[in-house]
Amino acid sequence: MTSEMQDWGVWPALVAASVGTYVCRAAGVKLSGHIHQNSEVFRWLSAVTYAMVAALTVRMILLPLGLLATVPVLLRVLICGLSLAVMLSHPARRLVPALLTGVLLMLLYGVLRTGP
Repeated sequence: MTSEMQDWGVWPALVAASVGTYVCRAAGVKLSGHIHQNSEVFRWLSAVTYAMVAALTVRMILLPLGLLATVPVLLRVLICGLSLAVMLSHPARRLVPALLTGVLLMLLYGVLRTGP
């Protein structure tokens, strides 16, 4: 009986998280028409967003969790550097080739590591 009650406790938490997320999104949509892209607030939000993405990317490369942690840190940094070089070499079309480089090199490492 206790296990069933604990399982039911997950649903209110999921509903509360969903409502909170969608309320914030709705407020963002409503307020987005009043924010000018060149304003100080918008520039600050952009800077914070880029900083968070950069920090999470560095954390994922240097302190990964799960399966990525089995890949040596030097190899992760090398693959990241190669992907970054691909991204900087093609100014017009840079995201897809860089992502493909990283994914394919990581897959190649996995295939070579496990062997035939």
